[in-house]
This record gives sequence, C-alpha cells and structure tokens, in this order.
Amino acid sequence: MGKIWRILLLLSVVTASGALLADDDEDEHEGRRGGHRSSDLPVLTHAAWETECSGCHMAYHPGLLPERSWRKLMDGLDKHFGENASLDDSVREDITRFLVANSADHSSARRSQKFAASIPANSTPLRISETRYFRAKHDEVKASVWKREKIGSPANCGACHQGAKEGDFSEDRVSIPR
Repeated sequence: MGKIWRILLLLSVVTASGALLADDDEDEHEGRRGGHRSSDLPVLTHAAWETECSGCHMAYHPGLLPERSWRKLMDGLDKHFGENASLDDSVREDITRFLVANSADHSSARRSQKFAASIPANSTPLRISETRYFRAKHDEVKASVWKREKIGSPANCGACHQGAKEGDFSEDRVSIPR
C-alpha cells in the first residue's frame, strides 16, 4: 500500500509542477491582444523607482518578487548586495509603496502569479534568480552563458530579454549575446 501512495504523491507533484511552469507564451500564437500578451507584466511608471533603481541596474519589475521580498530589500538598502544604496526616508517609503502595490502577490498578471506560487511562504528571496520559477525557466542556460561579458549574471535581464523594461519576457523576444 505504501508504494501506491508514493506513486500517487509523485503524480500529484508532477501535475502541480506542470501547471506552475506551463507555457506563459500560449497566446503568442494569436499575437498580442490589444498590444499586450496576457503573460506580460504590465508596463509601469514611477519616477523615483525608475531614477533611483536604474541608476545602478535595471529597475526590476515589482511583479517578479512578493511583497515581503521588496520590503526586505528596501529595508536593507544600506547593505544592498554589498553597496550602500541608501535613500532619503521619503523616497524609500514612496518606492516601497509602489513596489508593494505591484508585487507578485498583488498582481493579476499570470507571470507574476507564477513567480509568487513558486516561492514557499517561509522564503523571502532577495534575488529574482533565486526563485524556483526563474530557475525552471532558465534551466537550459549554462553557467558559462551567464558569465559572458555582455551578460555578466542572471541579474541582467535586459541582456537577453529584449522587452524586459516593458515587462515582456516572452521567449520569442530572447536573443542571447555571444
């Protein structure tokens, strides 16, 4: 009887994983609907977020991490990945409100929901590349590719995803630099 339960458990895990990692680009075959694929993240604008965050790196879309991750990142700007990225309190609070309001667990975008679902409730990743969803979507990318001069690391979304700044991470717009 124990073997049957193990098989049933394995089947349920495989089914759940398949649903989580299902093709985000399914409506690409029909083209964009109203200029926006349902898998895309919404185009967002916020002056302080764009100015402050993109001063050092791409302004990562809030829909790629849950609220708890954004709060932890913003609370630790004095030690932001080895750099002091401190901001005036009012600017930090403004950007935090924006990130929280548009975070993966507050978004209706399918890709955001998949990111949120891939993160265990007891986990607070500080890097998008630490999420199970990111790793599954990039599992075919070899470590040597991330180290290419024009890419540098998994954090450089725009190196391969031509529409990253607009929230478009569809596979048909990927171009991996040599």
